[in-house]
Amino acid sequence: MNAPFALTRETVRIAELRQPDEATRIDGFVAETHGSVFHRPAWLLAVEAGTGNRARGLLAEKGGAITGWLPLTEVHSPIFGRVLASSGFAVEGGVLADDPATARLLCAAATEYAQRLSCPTIELRGGMVGEGWDVTTDSHCGFIAPLAPDDEAQLLAIPRKQRAEVRRSLTFDLEISVGRDAAERAAHYAVYAESVRNLGTPVFPRGLFDAVLERLDADILTVHHQGEAVASVLSLYHDGAVMPYWGGGTWNARALRANDRMYYALMLHARARGCDRFDFGRSKTNSGAYAFKKNWGFTPEPLSYASWTAPGHAKRDADPTSARHQSRIALWKKLPLPIANRVGPLIARGLG
Repeated sequence: MNAPFALTRETVRIAELRQPDEATRIDGFVAETHGSVFHRPAWLLAVEAGTGNRARGLLAEKGGAITGWLPLTEVHSPIFGRVLASSGFAVEGGVLADDPATARLLCAAATEYAQRLSCPTIELRGGMVGEGWDVTTDSHCGFIAPLAPDDEAQLLAIPRKQRAEVRRSLTFDLEISVGRDAAERAAHYAVYAESVRNLGTPVFPRGLFDAVLERLDADILTVHHQGEAVASVLSLYHDGAVMPYWGGGTWNARALRANDRMYYALMLHARARGCDRFDFGRSKTNSGAYAFKKNWGFTPEPLSYASWTAPGHAKRDADPTSARHQSRIALWKKLPLPIANRVGPLIARGLG
């Protein structure tokens, strides 16, 4: 009779993200499980380089193979508190695992890890969760659609009303540039900073955009009018999809339909790069951005987000639409742009 043997036990440990071999193994697991760009170690390390928030993560392993992965960013903020976010400054994240039992194991380990790091809150932007977590499925929606096979088909794929706006944008004297150099970065940051100030939101540190451009497959597309940048977007490329991630326009962009031109141009550019899907990212359900993306013909897909709060602590509130922050947002909109650009990154690096 054969001797009995012990089954290999699944374990969880802290990932060594700064070890190239470890990062490569995790990247392979992310690709195999069709994880997002925000699950990649490169994203976590770019966020750390650009904001100072520590890149962390938990690995589940069995028999020497990765069975689960939870990317984490340790975010510190004197205004919004401390949080482990998965992933930091991202719209996706959470546990990657084929087995719900592995997901529960990682989530349980995450709660212990958070308390060791004095983080009373964990936020998971997707993925499976364990027991006792607060899960919401009605706060945000994602928008993804296939790219059309050619330029004309792409235009015709846009619903009639929005297509008319795109056609109108094509009548204006607008020029498109795409790149990653210093001039493109400066133009993008100027436009983006003005755009988010007008929305009442602190701008992220410019170093975050630089770090993402340097570590990931990303570029900047900018719309110019008479030599002036009026709309610009930094986009991410991952697994055959393009995601316009940090974008905006100046006050002049609206009359010129520059944002409409920007997204249409990005669709054409992404297809030329070999992409087959356009990921419009997430938006708050029933918000203005939500309606805008529906107007382009994208179908909203509810996203599942989860959070855990340590006993005895209040739930973290970094939601810009919450009543608590409305007076701050109204004040921020009135700030002179130079002041907003100086102070904004100090606040925004704690949003996570």
